[in-house]
Amino acid sequence: MTLTLDISPDKEATLKAQAQALGLTVEQWLLRLVDQSAGSNTVAQDEGRPISEVMREIWAEMPADVRAKLPRDGASQIDHYVYGLPKRYS
Repeated sequence: MTLTLDISPDKEATLKAQAQALGLTVEQWLLRLVDQSAGSNTVAQDEGRPISEVMREIWAEMPADVRAKLPRDGASQIDHYVYGLPKRYS
């Protein structure tokens, strides 16, 4: 199959830079992404694994600056952060 994408020159340059950073051509990089997306069933991969192991992997992939922005009370105040309810203090 041949797929043609009409993208802006800026996006094209970004794709080329990201692929080059991995030592790949744009085509190789996009094929790798397609393979990962089409071939990965997250639920099937994680089935039978402890949730703590899955969470450690997710946490390890998260950039440090993003982790630093997460609220320290996220678990205890989940309703506040997800639904916008007032924080509970007890």
